[in-house]
Amino acid sequence: MECTEERCLFCKIGKKEISAEIIYEDEIIISFLDSDPINEGHLLIIPKKHYLDLDELDEDAAVHIMKFSIKAIRALKKIFNPEGYTIMQNGGYFNDIGHYHMHIFPRYKGDGFGWTYGEGNGENEGLKNIKNAILSELIGCANYIGGPSCQIQS
Repeated sequence: MECTEERCLFCKIGKKEISAEIIYEDEIIISFLDSDPINEGHLLIIPKKHYLDLDELDEDAAVHIMKFSIKAIRALKKIFNPEGYTIMQNGGYFNDIGHYHMHIFPRYKGDGFGWTYGEGNGENEGLKNIKNAILSELIGCANYIGGPSCQIQS
């Protein structure tokens, strides 16, 4: 979705131009309840700065989002006693708002939420080729976590 900062709903929430049920805020991120929740406690975490996708986030925003997501999950578990939880983020065309946002919501057996698959998904043919293609793009990522910065080939 094409979205400019001036027209962005989430930027306006971050600037307090539009009201939301805010549950956390610091200088980098803001978290609020989803106005159309999948389950009670469904919350969103967004960076205050306008980004579309995960790969555009700066390191501070990414770290703040992940650190707060841990605290939020702990709170949701204590308050709602769910059987699990879901964390998700849609990117590119599938980002329906046009501003990076992470969903976190409690889950229960039979709550109706689920993944759907197109035809042909789940087949194992070609996994090795896909793995090799991804690995070739991740050149320079020694040990992946804790290694030197990844240099993604363009």
